[in-house]
Amino acid sequence: MISGSEMQGYAHIQPQHQVYHQDLTLAKDLKGAWKFNIGDNIEWKNPYYNDTKWEKVAVPADWENEGFNGYDGFAWYRIHFDGITLNQSELYFLVLGFIDDVDETYINGKLIGKSGSFPPRNRTAYNSHRSYSIPSEAINFKGDNVIAVRVFDEMGSGGIVAGEIGLYTLKKLNSSQMLQNLYGVWKFNKFNKSGFENPELDDSGWEDILAPAYWDNHGYKTLDGTAWYRKHFTLSFKQKPGKKYYLVLGKIDDFDITYLNGKKVGETYDGGGLGNSESFMQTRIYRIPEGLLKENSENVIAVKVIDIGLDGGIYEGPLGIFEEADLVHIREW
Repeated sequence: MISGSEMQGYAHIQPQHQVYHQDLTLAKDLKGAWKFNIGDNIEWKNPYYNDTKWEKVAVPADWENEGFNGYDGFAWYRIHFDGITLNQSELYFLVLGFIDDVDETYINGKLIGKSGSFPPRNRTAYNSHRSYSIPSEAINFKGDNVIAVRVFDEMGSGGIVAGEIGLYTLKKLNSSQMLQNLYGVWKFNKFNKSGFENPELDDSGWEDILAPAYWDNHGYKTLDGTAWYRKHFTLSFKQKPGKKYYLVLGKIDDFDITYLNGKKVGETYDGGGLGNSESFMQTRIYRIPEGLLKENSENVIAVKVIDIGLDGGIYEGPLGIFEEADLVHIREW
């Protein structure tokens, strides 16, 4: 889908406000030869699938320049990496750079991220930078791991086409400081209706969207106004008596009202208009009232986001739940 002239300026299409690697440091370089096969079979996400007969292609590169000139449609990439050298206390991200047009990305068979939409409701995300958080439980720290990337290209160039491909960690934070990791796939609705904060709401029909990321890079380029994010999670930590916990939602463009299990826990709104508001620069840190988090059942975060122009959405981390003592790391972000 990307012409040669567009590719020359590819590194300059990054959205306003965000520098993609400003908070990440490289842990494992994944540029080089990946296994590659055209077609589509969901079994290819399986870490035990035998891909020995697949072709090898360079990543990053247009697949047209790797022997598949003129091919449009589905294809899969696979690569193995050793988890022994990784540190279990770190929070890892898989950076895949720019993919033309749509992808679903798996580690050891577990979906960790997606951008755009596959046919029949095809929506390109060729200008969306792929940086997917990896749940710790998805990584085999004792041996072999498999990354599998399902790609659909509508026309023109296709594949994992540009970027610094690799596993990254956060420079200023490790997973021991983040009690609950909220990076990754959220539910998204571009409309605004009463009751969207209700934890009992059935949001299974909502779109999937990655956070943090501008919604503009997930097919909502023309969306200005109000939209909603929702995240379902079960606690990955045990609450301690007397401890204060905070919901951190990074930076949001522009305003937000945030609910946890149906209760409003915070909002950010400075009243400024486009060009005057500085709300998009403020890190959201909201105190969680005692007893609001559920220990043994599902919790739901609902965020009403109001964009007054240009880019919009929950666009920069960190995203998680922290103890009060660890907020110093957030304020240094």
